[in-house]
Amino acid sequence: MAKNADRDGGGVLRDVSARGVRTRVLEAGSEGAPALVLIHGLCTSHRSFDDLIEDLSPRFHVIAPDLPGFGESEKPSPARYPYGVEAHAESVADLIAAFGVGRASVLGHGMGGAVALTLAAEHRELVQRLVIEDALAYPAPMSFMARLPLVPVVGGFAFKQLYGRTIFRSVFRDDVYAPGGAPPIERVDWHYDAFNSPSARESAHAVIRATLDTRAIIARLPRIAVPTLVLWGREDRVYPVQAAHRLARQIHGARLEIMDCGHVPHEERPRDFLKLLTEFLEGRRG
Repeated sequence: MAKNADRDGGGVLRDVSARGVRTRVLEAGSEGAPALVLIHGLCTSHRSFDDLIEDLSPRFHVIAPDLPGFGESEKPSPARYPYGVEAHAESVADLIAAFGVGRASVLGHGMGGAVALTLAAEHRELVQRLVIEDALAYPAPMSFMARLPLVPVVGGFAFKQLYGRTIFRSVFRDDVYAPGGAPPIERVDWHYDAFNSPSARESAHAVIRATLDTRAIIARLPRIAVPTLVLWGREDRVYPVQAAHRLARQIHGARLEIMDCGHVPHEERPRDFLKLLTEFLEGRRG
């Protein structure tokens, strides 16, 4: 397990092999504390959780990877790595084993929520508690910019060649955050810089295509048998809040919390999010 430079604000960046892919992981907190794995969404990275790390570190052994194809992780071609929910879930399973933490609580956001659901269904021996945040689980209405990469021939070209910084910022402003919200531009630009290479764009496009059909995710929901918190933004325009209610009904015993924000509660309302998260992970109701 290779160690990289220390991160400002705490934590150490490490390079770990998962499914044969070099995977960048932020590790923070005490190795003796309960393990918590944070799984980011589409076209982002572990940096999505920057607002949480300092507060989580005293209580948990935090493991926050950049999934293969994203952030600072390796971006192999789709011929080498089968991008999609299942492959990413197996990569996270490899990471949990590599860090030797036994079972871990797992938080998944957006596309990372689908990865977390799959991990909990396929590797219940690895998951202690599950937090699903504004997750990909069901077919959802898509904005024009979300549909464009899926248009045959033209869509792939546009996504890989024409999506610039301005469009990337506008997606966060118009789709990801609640109306009137202010995306953290420095962080969004960091995500864009990580996305802005041919290999990263090809990886992201492969994930988008692979996650269009959610039937396998839905089929796994009855197999989830760990304490689960479904946490959602009331004004989510990516995966509307109706999906949260459906998900909470389909996962046995799941607890549901709705927050007044958009698609990324952990960035839009980090203090409130942290309170709900830590209460659940520590078995408290608040």
